[in-house]
Amino acid sequence: MVRGVSEGFQKKLEIQGVGFKAAVQGKNLNLSLGFSHPILFPIPSDIKVAVTDNTMIQIDGADKQKVGEVAASIRRFYPPEPYKGKGVRYAGEHVRHKEGKTVQ
Repeated sequence: MVRGVSEGFQKKLEIQGVGFKAAVQGKNLNLSLGFSHPILFPIPSDIKVAVTDNTMIQIDGADKQKVGEVAASIRRFYPPEPYKGKGVRYAGEHVRHKEGKTVQ
């Protein structure tokens, strides 16, 4: 807890996919993840969220559990799928790709 107050905790998320992007609008995180509607995620008051390059989300806060919970909640909207790798993933996370169907 001392580290949280002095330095803070941080999680980074990457968004991969054509047309997938994120933006901070006031107290909401606006996610465009290929659905028919944008997803508005309310940012908790003690968490800071920053978006760089429209595809990198950085979550900062003093409470390690709450930072991890917010990151997991955002990732849950579109977890990375194993065929093309599209979706929201943690920075540096490796997703194993599956082979698709083959025509015989």
